[in-house]
Amino acid sequence: MRLALVVALFCLTFCPNALARRTSDTPGDASAWSLDSIPWGERAADGSRFALLEGERETAGQSFSYAFAIPAGLWDSPHSHSTTARIFVAKGTLHLGYGTQMDRTKARAYPAGSYLVVPAGAVHFDGSDEETVILGVASGAWSTRYINASAQGSAGTPPPR
Repeated sequence: MRLALVVALFCLTFCPNALARRTSDTPGDASAWSLDSIPWGERAADGSRFALLEGERETAGQSFSYAFAIPAGLWDSPHSHSTTARIFVAKGTLHLGYGTQMDRTKARAYPAGSYLVVPAGAVHFDGSDEETVILGVASGAWSTRYINASAQGSAGTPPPR
């Protein structure tokens, strides 16, 4: 029951068009995706995938939504983002911990159906032991800053601003 409520709340708050059926009076810019229809970009060297679903992440104050696929075994080193990310775990289990040192034992597991808010500037690390897909909503201008400047970013990682 609680999982259904979380999913419904997320969809109604951040993806109202995902629940709409396309009819003759549906606006032309209404969009919807299932996990099977996400328009993924190229797979990055680490196996991750990114898709910008709607909006503009380069424009300050502009909201955008995205999908991010994490392959089994991938962990992203400590980093922060320029704006707050609101994340829904759509498939698999996301492991996320906070701090400048990656310590997987301190990461909490968030299974499919979980909803997280990662504040702007909060240094965190994340990964998964199974194929995981997250859906996120944030606002631009979006950037990622790695604690170790030589760390390789995952798919869709924009340069720091």
